Amino acid sequence: MPRSRSGRHRRGRAYGRRPDGTSTVIDGLSARTLAEITRLELSRNYLTLGEVSEAVRTWKQHRRQSPRVLWREHELGSSHWDCCGDPLEARELLGTVMGALSPRGARELRRVVSGIDDG
Repeated sequence: MPRSRSGRHRRGRAYGRRPDGTSTVIDGLSARTLAEITRLELSRNYLTLGEVSEAVRTWKQHRRQSPRVLWREHELGSSHWDCCGDPLEARELLGTVMGALSPRGARELRRVVSGIDDG
């Protein structure tokens, strides 16, 4: 009896890899949490593949700006949010995802996001 190919059994599962072969990477998260985020992105209609890692990147980029630039954006508004993503919406999405993850995954993501918030 021929042995079945192992990839055949894993085809429908998400192990932190997107269908196009690239992987979702967020520094500070375990592979288990990354796989859970990928499963969440595949199962929820308000998320697309890679949206959580993009939200982390957008929020991190926003928080790394100088206080003067942040104040100017707050007072005058920002015109580049249309092309590059709204960092406040990205932070809100991260809060929503933290509520949808398991306690362990939410704890890991909360640790990463709080590090961005503080720094």
